[in-house]
Amino acid sequence: MDGPGEEGRVEEGRVDETVPPQDGLFDLPTGFRRPLARVVLLTGPSGSGKTSLTRRLGLPVVTLDDFYHDEDHDGLPRRFGIVDWDSPASWDQAAALDALVTLCRTGRCEIPIYDIPSNRRTGTRPLDLQGTPIVIAEGIFAAEIVDECRAEDILADAICLVRPRAQTFFFRLARDLGEARKPPGTLVRRGLALARTEAAMIDRLVGLGCQPLGVSEAEEVVKAHVRHALLARRSRGPWSGS
Repeated sequence: MDGPGEEGRVEEGRVDETVPPQDGLFDLPTGFRRPLARVVLLTGPSGSGKTSLTRRLGLPVVTLDDFYHDEDHDGLPRRFGIVDWDSPASWDQAAALDALVTLCRTGRCEIPIYDIPSNRRTGTRPLDLQGTPIVIAEGIFAAEIVDECRAEDILADAICLVRPRAQTFFFRLARDLGEARKPPGTLVRRGLALARTEAAMIDRLVGLGCQPLGVSEAEEVVKAHVRHALLARRSRGPWSGS
């Protein structure tokens, strides 16, 4: 005698596909939802060599400075008569994290275009990983999202670049003057203030989960992450979800 629900039984190896599966009966295998890529968060004092390192590595880069708030955003901190762009409060952390999560899970996202001299966003640009397993997110605020990236399972590593303080001061000032970021007097005052607090800043970044490395060491570490990710991808095969 037929009982209730018999239409959904498996008979002779065949499933009646008109009966929808119940939640939890067809869970994907462990690792299937693994992200397409993971991020190396690269931070350090302004002028420590973050941008030059990313150029040498040749990997996709998310410049976290592009997630600054516009100058007229409510509640921005101020210093030296201007917005304190060295304070995390001047930065849109939620938007930066959302972009990184989207990028690592889907392989593409939209990145703001930020004009530093005018202190505002001027548009967006697309970023496509094109299959690259590692993306660099660089900026002085990268350490602020170490825990969040780890929780989202997109973190490959977090690195704080360190170099002698005099070098950092010189490279920062030369860059800022060359780009006419702010009036020269403001740049010098800012640079001296940052030099005085550089050691404490590095300690804080390390405390947030970044490992302190010189530029050459950091380059080798990132290259090792790329090699490892490519080997892992090949070993998992086409059904791994990556």
